[in-house]
Amino acid sequence: MKLKDRIKIIKMKITQVYVAVKSKKTPFYAKAVGGLAIAYALSPIDLIPDFIPVLGYLDDLIILPLLITLTIKLIPKALWAEFEEDAKLIWKDGNPIKWYYGIPIVIIWVGIIAWITYMIIK
Repeated sequence: MKLKDRIKIIKMKITQVYVAVKSKKTPFYAKAVGGLAIAYALSPIDLIPDFIPVLGYLDDLIILPLLITLTIKLIPKALWAEFEEDAKLIWKDGNPIKWYYGIPIVIIWVGIIAWITYMIIK
């Protein structure tokens, strides 16, 4: 399987995780891990910056699929199949319908950076 195909699969699975996190049927522990996966996927800041050769992209290729896989394991199979159908509706015409859901993640990171800057200057 080509890398481009794998990326498409991960994109669809992270959308399914998003649908699962929003659902009231999803167990709390699955929501927690799924929320972490979504935050990591949308986060502009990585644990290992991308400019570091090999390791920068390796963390994205390991951590994100690991979080997604763990979330999938924590959700009952019948429920996961339901989320798969709902996720297909989000990516109509190849573009997400509600792209603005990433804004809170950016705001959180800006707040963290502002707080760290304040603590350093103080």
